[in-house]
Amino acid sequence: MNLFSPVALGDLQLPNRVAMAPLTRTRAGADGVPNDLLVEHYAQRASTGLMVTEGTFPSAESRAYPGQPGIATDEQAAGWARVADAVHARGGRLVMQLMHGGRVSHTGITGTDRIVAPSALAIDGETRLPDGSKTAYPVPHALTADEIPGIVATFVEAARRAVDAGLDGVEVHGANGYLLHEFLSPASNVRDDQYGGSPENRARLVVEVVTAVAAEVGAGRVGLRLSPGHNIQDAFETDAADVAATYGHVVDAIRPLGLAYLSVLHADPAGELVQDLRARFGGPLMANTGFSAMTTREEALQLVADGTADVVAVGRAAIANPDLVERWAGQHPENEPNPATFYGAGATGYTDYPFLADTDAAGASAARA
Repeated sequence: MNLFSPVALGDLQLPNRVAMAPLTRTRAGADGVPNDLLVEHYAQRASTGLMVTEGTFPSAESRAYPGQPGIATDEQAAGWARVADAVHARGGRLVMQLMHGGRVSHTGITGTDRIVAPSALAIDGETRLPDGSKTAYPVPHALTADEIPGIVATFVEAARRAVDAGLDGVEVHGANGYLLHEFLSPASNVRDDQYGGSPENRARLVVEVVTAVAAEVGAGRVGLRLSPGHNIQDAFETDAADVAATYGHVVDAIRPLGLAYLSVLHADPAGELVQDLRARFGGPLMANTGFSAMTTREEALQLVADGTADVVAVGRAAIANPDLVERWAGQHPENEPNPATFYGAGATGYTDYPFLADTDAAGASAARA
């Protein structure tokens, strides 16, 4: 296999094996409606084999950040339709990451009267409100068993909106300390009902959401993102045996669905944990190693060449290089990402990174001067 060769992920036909990882960028304004900035940002990166959108909230209660886009209203769906049209016009493929923030939020962000989680345990830390001030994370409402079908329905409705808006599929976000990951972690989930306690019970909601979403829009359009043992946002998973059991239950249960792909954020994708999950899943693996360190061209090439992964999700390099695949394929120099502009409200650090052609033209002009 070669990083620049085609691959099929379920119903998704990719011209290369480079995926743009889901990246929180907070450019959608107070209303969460994808705007001209988002249209241009995603369209610029359409040569990537697959783009996964930033985490998109499926309901007001699930919003985690000011400026985060949503898929909860007709206006938000219409905004995403503009994005999808622009991406498709440039030959790209785009799937939406559906992200319920769970307790990683505040009512000052959601505009609702509560935030929710598996258990009434607050994150130890502060969040930033729309006015720029910081405040402690509140104690969330512990979802009752009767309320959980409503959470599943929220994901299903959002998936339908996304596909109807023209996106090529959806990725269910079960990672990084947000709601579904909160159910998986024994630190954030201390329930004693059918959704807590044993690894199988803690895996239950993820399985129910993925199964229902696949039934609604087709399994070949659906991916799942996991981050076993990531230990972020107080969703701690420190017992290796428990991690293996919990995530093993997830992939064993979803294997019969025939999902498009499994995306795993982990520093060691070639290790026993990830490769066991891959084998049990039985479908394409998207590897993402770049949370604490930036994924390099050499690493991405090797992950595919040695069969560790079918696709490699890339974050910071894709932020800084809208034509990343062209640069990597031709071994051209790369733009350096500027972390100070990762989050914000404007074009700076979002749509103003130069293309290779722009850089070459500027160099030629300087040489003639």
